[in-house]
Amino acid sequence: MSKNLKISLIARQTGLSISTVSRVLAGKSNTSDAARARVLACARQVGVLDDMAAGRLLLNNLLVFAPQRAFDERSDIFYYRVIQSINKALAPHDVRLRYCALEEEDSDASLFLARINEPETQAAILLGIDSAHVHDLAAESGKPCMLINCRDAKMRLPAVAPDHRSIGEAAARYLFEMGHKQVVNLLCLRRYTMDLRLAGIKESWEAHNLAFDESRHLIAASSFSAKESETLIGDFLANADGPLPSAILAGGDFMAAGAVTALQKAGLRVPQDISVMSIDAFNLAAIQDVPLTAMHVPRDELGEEAVLMLQQRLIRPHAACGTLLLHGSLAVRESVRRIRSGKHAAGARHNSLYDD
Repeated sequence: MSKNLKISLIARQTGLSISTVSRVLAGKSNTSDAARARVLACARQVGVLDDMAAGRLLLNNLLVFAPQRAFDERSDIFYYRVIQSINKALAPHDVRLRYCALEEEDSDASLFLARINEPETQAAILLGIDSAHVHDLAAESGKPCMLINCRDAKMRLPAVAPDHRSIGEAAARYLFEMGHKQVVNLLCLRRYTMDLRLAGIKESWEAHNLAFDESRHLIAASSFSAKESETLIGDFLANADGPLPSAILAGGDFMAAGAVTALQKAGLRVPQDISVMSIDAFNLAAIQDVPLTAMHVPRDELGEEAVLMLQQRLIRPHAACGTLLLHGSLAVRESVRRIRSGKHAAGARHNSLYDD
């Protein structure tokens, strides 16, 4: 059956005009909620949505829930840019995007219910919200909900996230492949996603027959601040009583920048004396005095994929759902040197989430 015939069939079965049916299927906002619901229900029955192009978004009002810091570039540039990527993905569509701030863990359930149940809210994206209770409410809301960089423990909500474990493993593996065996990891473990990265790092150590000792190979920070990282690495260098590591793997660009500053203040050169690698690489990596080799964490892709997956939920609301894990990508710059096989690193000796 042709597209025009199907539109005519839907119009007859719903009692609506052909123009109203066309506007709904084109994702236009100038239709009532009642008419939209009738058209979409009938369209599913006659199989129109099965053939619909993924580029046509079947909603006009989307609500994004995220931690307050996600709306300020200076507080959390990663989440801020994810939200910008959602905006960009929605730009070709007639969709109004609204926002609501929620705490990551201790989320205000009443606020979530009030906003998700607003008549104009047709769907929602939850960015970095870890509250299990809010996930329960989202799953029971009857409205399509997508998760970004968080997980529903009961596996009811579709999600997209960086593959943190594989990203950690790949970053550590690159340093080993460059000949580094003595590596110190500077990580902020404030969230389970960072624990996944650490688990991947440990997997790489095991795969290379190296024993990971947290007391010697892990420096835990409470934030991604350059100042805190500089202090931690400075203290580490001051208290070292043996050969220094040949490389530092930092959990973010700001942390890596702090590590580089601490090394330079101690009279050490990057990468000649100690290499530094970042897991992040979008914020500062390319503009440092020593451009940082880094494992890029997917960021802008998260918003685009979330919108595409949300469209699929609108077309097939009862289809199986899962989590899409996005790979990282290696950016080789100038902060990691190769240690040739059979040789050891030179025995160098020393003489908000971000900074305010």
